[in-house]
Amino acid sequence: MLEGINILVAEDNILNQKIVNFILQKQHATVKTVSNGKEVIDLLRESHFDLVLMDLHMPVMDGFETARYIRTEMKSNIPVVAITADMFAGETPECVEAGMNACISKPINGPVLCELIVSLVAK
Repeated sequence: MLEGINILVAEDNILNQKIVNFILQKQHATVKTVSNGKEVIDLLRESHFDLVLMDLHMPVMDGFETARYIRTEMKSNIPVVAITADMFAGETPECVEAGMNACISKPINGPVLCELIVSLVAK
């Protein structure tokens, strides 16, 4: 389902990294994983990705700050999907304001995530 799609995952929790990587790689996506927003920006400057999937609460540079930087400083329209455990705490409007295309809650539902990725990359 995700074959040929190059995804940058930003997640600071090792267990969550493994879960997301398993879901994406099972669907044949190419995945690169980092643990903070600064690493996202560095990699986006040097490599091509089709989508960024990123936790909102990371050290060094959180997901909100990273998304704003991608949109305003880098002027990139790469699809950005937030991953959060706090979706019901009102983070969705802040995600949109930061320039994210979508927000998905933890625990991650694999089929829902994959369908979302396909819909965003196909645009």
